[in-house]
Amino acid sequence: MPHRVAVLALDGLLPFELGIPDRIFGRSLKPVPGDKGAKLYEVVTCSVRPPGPVRTDADYSILVEHGPEALATADTVVIPASYELGPVFEEGRLTEELAAALALVRPGTRMVSICTGSYVLAAAGYLDGRPATTHWSSADHFQRLFPQVRVDPDVLFIDDGDVLTSAGVAAGIDLCLHLVRRDHGSAVANEIARRTVVPPHRDGGQAQYIHRPVPEPQFATTTAARAWALGRLDRPILLRDMARQESMSVRTFTRRFREEVGISPGQWLTQQRVERARHLLESSDLSIDQVARDAGFGTATSLRQHLQAALGVPPTVYRRTFRASADTP
Repeated sequence: MPHRVAVLALDGLLPFELGIPDRIFGRSLKPVPGDKGAKLYEVVTCSVRPPGPVRTDADYSILVEHGPEALATADTVVIPASYELGPVFEEGRLTEELAAALALVRPGTRMVSICTGSYVLAAAGYLDGRPATTHWSSADHFQRLFPQVRVDPDVLFIDDGDVLTSAGVAAGIDLCLHLVRRDHGSAVANEIARRTVVPPHRDGGQAQYIHRPVPEPQFATTTAARAWALGRLDRPILLRDMARQESMSVRTFTRRFREEVGISPGQWLTQQRVERARHLLESSDLSIDQVARDAGFGTATSLRQHLQAALGVPPTVYRRTFRASADTP
């Protein structure tokens, strides 16, 4: 059976964020040679009230066809942001109807928030003693309201196992892609990212950077250098060689790269090589030494160190875990 995702639509919701789970999870298909593939997730949108209209922060409402009973059948519950949280935002407590709806959620259900949807999780007690994030502009208020939560305002999302929180808007896309990658591997997640025309992977620990001034528009970009590097990840790549692809000095290239990507060229290269290694570990029977060489880490020792730092597991364990989960019906 497909993994069932229930998206809780609250009054004052942001239509963009409401659509993220369906766009990511609803388009995830199991790769089947010569076939379209079966759906990996079933996405339903529900309200805390019986089926009917739910207000948005735009000049229209949406008609939600499921009531809170849908939460009782969910494997994952996603709570997008809302601008009408009332006592949840002001006092840190749930309304009666919201509390009654969340009481239907089965123990062990995976709970996910997008942006200020984290207020609902915190008010319900899901974040007590846990690390969490929210939109950077609300982080200080969130921490004051919920001192029992370990708030990190500088990251895109936090995966704490069965409870996950993300920063604002686009970080919700990153978190949903992360869940697809966690559930079914990078190949499925990357395909969804390509269809959605978004980056396939932004690490959760990457800073939000939203509070920094937006750089002035520039004609020159680092796109060509990144494309050049992606085509030769298995070979040594020097910073000066990347800068040469854009006819820039190393200093100018490094500054421009940070402005466009949000991290340094070295950090970006490591991320891309980790992703290449994950793909090879999931989809091939290459030895660990060969995976290390093809991903550009050179040695199995270097691959182990980088994969351990990024994922918390060595290559052999990652491959064994992914193969075991992929073979489970």
